[in-house]
Amino acid sequence: MAAEQRKLLEQLMGEQLMSGPGTRAPQLSITDPKVCRSYLVGTCPHDLFTNTKQDIGPCSKVHNEALKNEYETADVDQKKRWAFEYDYLRDMQKYVDECNRRIDSAQRRLEKTPEEIQQTNSLLKQIADLTASIQTQVLEIETLATIGSVNIAYADFFKLKQAKSQKEDRERELKALSDTSGPSGHQKLQVCDVCGAYLSRLDNDRRLADHFYGKMHLGYAQMRKTYETLQKELKGKPPQSRQESGEFGGPTGPRGDHDGLGDRGGYGRGGYRGGGGYGRGGFRGRGGGYSRW
Repeated sequence: MAAEQRKLLEQLMGEQLMSGPGTRAPQLSITDPKVCRSYLVGTCPHDLFTNTKQDIGPCSKVHNEALKNEYETADVDQKKRWAFEYDYLRDMQKYVDECNRRIDSAQRRLEKTPEEIQQTNSLLKQIADLTASIQTQVLEIETLATIGSVNIAYADFFKLKQAKSQKEDRERELKALSDTSGPSGHQKLQVCDVCGAYLSRLDNDRRLADHFYGKMHLGYAQMRKTYETLQKELKGKPPQSRQESGEFGGPTGPRGDHDGLGDRGGYGRGGYRGGGGYGRGGFRGRGGGYSRW
């Protein structure tokens, strides 16, 4: 009776919860597909963003401390045969690519609307036309003054002042449109190119520091740095053929890539910039500090 109840609970809760932390799940080997290989090799992405806006929930695979210790104490040849690093790399690539798509989408939302672009182009054309008209009127006034037509020159001078005033008005409208166009408006929003969060240039140092040293930003920074390092280490080194179950891919990996790393060659956003800081004109500072724009 007790065995049947435990089996029912395992179906509802999963073996990981029933086995408890720090203990080995029943009948699980280190190569079992139910075991989280990202957890064995490094840090599972599910553990990086708990209680943040990007919380992706608990991992569906087993996180077992005993298996992690087994992996960490294994020799280099055994780790090469397991080739779990390639699974870890693909797992991180999925979340890095998803973050990059979110960054691109956020940046597009900050761009001007078609109506704002049309209005900007119209103002630019008006300013160009007024500039040409002013230059022509200046030449006409100089010519009239030379031949002694003072009254006509004075009348044209009045028109010249009006044209200059109109040009200044259009230039002010263009500046106001540039400052307030797009959803960012006067807030001067930018997108953090590490985690994809919106940041304002008007934020004080304390608010910006709260972001760059926050759990979500540091989680993506750690993931990007680990992904970049591991990708360089594994580039051009296809994993050995793994003989366990059909869940294991061949030498080319489950995706059929030549080196098991995919064809992206990077994580697509100009690289991780380190330490969670930011620099002038963006959010790519180096080291642990940061500076204003």
